[in-house]
Amino acid sequence: MENTKKKWPIGFYFTSFSFTLERCAYYAAKWGLGIFIVLEAANGGLGLDKSVGASMSSNLVAFTYITPIIGGYIADRWAPPRILVPLGEILMGLGWLCAWKANGLGMLWAAIILVSVGTGFFKGNVSGIAGRLFPLADQDTLDSVFNVQYMFVNIGSFCGTTFLSLLATNVGFRPMFFICALFLFADCVWWLIGMRFFGDAGKKPFLVDERKEEAKQVDDKPLTTLEKHRVIAICIVTLFSGIFWLIWYMVYMPVYYEFGPVEQGGSGWANWNIGSFQMPTAWFDSANGLLCIILCPIFAGIWAKMKQRPQGDWGMFTKTAVGILVLGLCVVCMVIAAIISGEGTKDPVGVWIIFLTAVCMTVGEVIFSPLGNSFINQYSPQKLLGTMLGVWPLIIFFSGKAYGPLYNWLATFSFVKAYGSVAAIIIAIGLIMLAFTKKFNEFIEGEE
Repeated sequence: MENTKKKWPIGFYFTSFSFTLERCAYYAAKWGLGIFIVLEAANGGLGLDKSVGASMSSNLVAFTYITPIIGGYIADRWAPPRILVPLGEILMGLGWLCAWKANGLGMLWAAIILVSVGTGFFKGNVSGIAGRLFPLADQDTLDSVFNVQYMFVNIGSFCGTTFLSLLATNVGFRPMFFICALFLFADCVWWLIGMRFFGDAGKKPFLVDERKEEAKQVDDKPLTTLEKHRVIAICIVTLFSGIFWLIWYMVYMPVYYEFGPVEQGGSGWANWNIGSFQMPTAWFDSANGLLCIILCPIFAGIWAKMKQRPQGDWGMFTKTAVGILVLGLCVVCMVIAAIISGEGTKDPVGVWIIFLTAVCMTVGEVIFSPLGNSFINQYSPQKLLGTMLGVWPLIIFFSGKAYGPLYNWLATFSFVKAYGSVAAIIIAIGLIMLAFTKKFNEFIEGEE
């Protein structure tokens, strides 16, 4: 393993750190947007209802996950992926400048649109270029590559929600949005410097990658039966991952708005104070980022050990199922916290149980999510690589559009009953998936 890592191209680290800078800005601003909208104008916010905050946060997540499939399609056929990436970074920077100057929903919509289009040019194409710096047939290397990339992503998430959130709560949300914009412009410069280390990766649209002998004919070549099965398999795993992300993203809303402190737009069901210091609710996001950094290499080691067993490692379908089951425990933790606090009628619950929620949601995430790009790079037909890399986050568009309205609908019921029902449903889904894992694995490993 050590020798393999020493041979990794320096270009990979340029692509990964680009994710760090972009995710640092994105996760800080995503949290900031939800709080900025509901915070009273006297405290530097817009003073709108929390249902508006949930809906706008939902729109940001949704549109930043549908545009990568469009950006991937463009990168497959028409434009050099390595040029689309800095264009996306500039657009995202302009988006956060709009949030900096926002005085109503119009400017926030402009921010969401610019950030979404920029993300479409950036996200899947960075992963596609990173994957093409390595032999695509070497699955063990690809697993390690995308686990390390996932760590860089979460370093950005952790730094943004930990440190930029302090800027927001102590200085203001507008200065935080401005700093997020500067991060994207710096990221553009970083990418342009790093392009000389990419070799031929991303110089041309993915379908004319010169490493393939019949590259010019690949777009016209029909899919084989096995390739069709694998496209279906990617879509099936993506569908179930969408169920995971629907609940995963929704968890943030009650953390901010029910369990969050009143001073940050919440209802005060949990105590976020450490002495006289009140933690930003963004530190819930930070816990997720930090735990991903810690747990990703641990789980990578677990999967490597499991591959040495006669029966091999778990398949992607199994890992997705287990991730959903663990996410069910995350929702159970929130229900317990609501019971202890009496849904706001008793003393605030200790914030420890909120962070236990973060532990469960992160364990569920790292079990399967870091391997999504690796799974696609291994099983996607060459002619659809960019598109399939966009399909993986496509489902999160629907999850993102749904979690805000779902949260607002659940808010009309008792928290314990509503979220208890959610926990029961997703745990049942995970168990059903486990029952079909053998058939799924046979489906994608068949012969022509």
